[in-house]
Amino acid sequence: MTHRKLVGFTGSFNRPSRSRALVELVADLAAERYNVTANVYDINDLGASLGNARRFADLDAKAQTVLRQITDADVLVVGTPTYKGSYTGLFKHAIDLIDPSALLGTPVILTATGGGDRHALIVEHQLRPLFGFFQAHALPTAVYAADREFVDYRLAAEPIRQRVRQAVAELAPFVGAATKPAAIAAE
Repeated sequence: MTHRKLVGFTGSFNRPSRSRALVELVADLAAERYNVTANVYDINDLGASLGNARRFADLDAKAQTVLRQITDADVLVVGTPTYKGSYTGLFKHAIDLIDPSALLGTPVILTATGGGDRHALIVEHQLRPLFGFFQAHALPTAVYAADREFVDYRLAAEPIRQRVRQAVAELAPFVGAATKPAAIAAE
């Protein structure tokens, strides 16, 4: 049986970051529960070439490697801080450089963080449609956490930790699958 790979990716520039901490929590729990290899990246890991890239080939080797890790993953956990009601611009730009068929059928856990409750629907109104375009399988339970739910960049709120556990539990049917579905041929 092939060992499964989980990749986390956040749209945050900051380190430490609440968004990255949330994605790492999800990734660590999934790695422990399903014995998958987990790696987490953020915008900083893509480096300076991201801002000038108009297509994948314009990225430097380091950034290309990170995006290949994302597209080759068996499971994705994505997260972003909320910026003016949406994901960060460079997060979207990085995702735009991915081939539209590269995430077909990939299970994705959606996460986001923000200053307060009024941004909680970012996962439903921004992230879910984005990954729907890629025909990825965004899992039903998404996780949003407000700043007040963290202490020293660690998720402290038990109700949100329970959502994390629920989202990870929803991976069960996917981590046993032998392969990702093949892209549908254009007619």
